[in-house]
Amino acid sequence: MFIEPNTSGERRGSIEVICGSMFSGKTEELIRRLKRVKIANLKVEIFKPAIDVRHDEVKIVSHDAQAIHSTPIDNSQKILLMAQDVDVIGIDEAQFFDDEIANVCDELAFRGVRVIVAGLDMDFMGKPFGQMPYIMAKADYVTKLHAICQRCGSIANYSYRKIPNEEQVMLGATDAYEPRCRKCYHNK
Repeated sequence: MFIEPNTSGERRGSIEVICGSMFSGKTEELIRRLKRVKIANLKVEIFKPAIDVRHDEVKIVSHDAQAIHSTPIDNSQKILLMAQDVDVIGIDEAQFFDDEIANVCDELAFRGVRVIVAGLDMDFMGKPFGQMPYIMAKADYVTKLHAICQRCGSIANYSYRKIPNEEQVMLGATDAYEPRCRKCYHNK
């Protein structure tokens, strides 16, 4: 990723999106970037949706058990209130946030904050998920990660739901989902 040099001295904000299917390493990459920010002694705040209590009520936890402290919130506008005097904002599971999350990210970037967002780009039906398309459209950088198809071993970018349930939001891990390539996903 090329980052433009800033010679003016003013802070320039940006939006970075880490997206992909389940089990592609999105949260792991988010944690990696945020740990580097902390090493650089930058002030960081990290948020996750309050409904995501799969691994921990407060921490963001990757499938490989890496973790970092975060603040669970139920409304994306709270990020603006809690993000005073910070250099970097981390947001995990952005697809679960309300309709204002893309505007919140945009506002933070205009304030000079580096915003790093991770989330599913598609739901289990293979359709754009929540506000992720809008965040990606506003993003300065987008990184799409891939998992490995559990059927054939190819690159996977779909989250196949193994449990019959038509609700768009259903929290789960390997018990409920598996990554699949395009061909295996459509040959259900």
